[in-house]
Amino acid sequence: MAFKLYSVPTLVLIFSYFPLITLSNFSYPAVFNFGDSNSDTGGLVAGVALPLGAPNGKTFFLKPSGRFCDGRLVIDFMMGVMGMPFLNPYLDSVGAPNFQTGCNFATGGSTILAAKANSPSPFSLGIQVAQFIRFKARVLEILAQDKKFQDFLPSEEYFGQGLYMFDIGQNDIDGAFYSKSEDQVFALVPTILAEFETRIKEMYYQGARNFWVHNTGPLGCLPRIIAIFGKLDPSNLDPFGCVTSHNRAAKLFNTQLQALCKNFQGQFPEANVTYVDIFTIKFNLIANHSQLGFKQSLAACCGYGGLPLNFDNQIACGQTKILNGSSVTAKPCNNTAEYVNWDGNHYTEAANLYVSSQFLTGKYFDQNLNRSKSHGFQHNYTHLY
Repeated sequence: MAFKLYSVPTLVLIFSYFPLITLSNFSYPAVFNFGDSNSDTGGLVAGVALPLGAPNGKTFFLKPSGRFCDGRLVIDFMMGVMGMPFLNPYLDSVGAPNFQTGCNFATGGSTILAAKANSPSPFSLGIQVAQFIRFKARVLEILAQDKKFQDFLPSEEYFGQGLYMFDIGQNDIDGAFYSKSEDQVFALVPTILAEFETRIKEMYYQGARNFWVHNTGPLGCLPRIIAIFGKLDPSNLDPFGCVTSHNRAAKLFNTQLQALCKNFQGQFPEANVTYVDIFTIKFNLIANHSQLGFKQSLAACCGYGGLPLNFDNQIACGQTKILNGSSVTAKPCNNTAEYVNWDGNHYTEAANLYVSSQFLTGKYFDQNLNRSKSHGFQHNYTHLY
């Protein structure tokens, strides 16, 4: 597959800001991923025929890949670290997808709480878990009938030995702010996490033992959020230009999610739970972007309107529309590696590479919680790019 490499200076700069700690034993026979657009590798495009066209995918895939990004996501880099192929979406049946090393149930716009009629994705976490349960049952049924499919489907032991990844919750908080006050959003967090706990327990009862849980990122630093809520109340912006109310909600969610993971680990000693602090990694990237080789921390690379945000809610990345009587196009920037944000809602491949590299040091795990074999990766960083 043809792809574009980052320049050597850029990679040297990225990797010079953390120790190359090897994480031994970060190896699983299969990965089963659950989440939203941060780890969607084509589920929403396949599931609802979302027209996610160019310039998405331009940096690595050289064409749209079903990802809300110019290239690879964090999940893609993680699969590369393990020397495994990209995860195929559960919902994509075209192209004879291979699920031997796992399956991706994540879909853009998904929430932990059950989807509503106006939700951008009907595939909430409960639906994704139900899809997994059906996937597992169907796989075992097919393999019991004919072993010739074992080159395309995970074996029975893979379900017990595999890694179960979760990166979801951002859309629950995001959506709540459009109809609720900050205090009301805070009050909703326990309800959101009660549903999350119910679903990961379902996975445990299905035989899952290795859990990898990302907390949610700094929601208030997304250009879309800043363009809406920052303009409504400029005093709600922090020194970096991020919306404080949304970041406070994200931090509260993360604090309670971390406590949930600890309780879950205590309740199920056979589980191996890894809680990853994505918020801190992403916020540090935004706060220190210039030292890390990025020129724009908040502006969308692909958008319309120019700096400081280059985002207009009326026109999405790649679209051409008539605005104020003129035909305009939301075009990508010249160099995506200079931008942290891709389209106003998601990160660029360059930012995803940095995020992946940071948590692969092991410094952003809950060390008191994590008893899993992912305690010490041992990998070759060349897999990342």
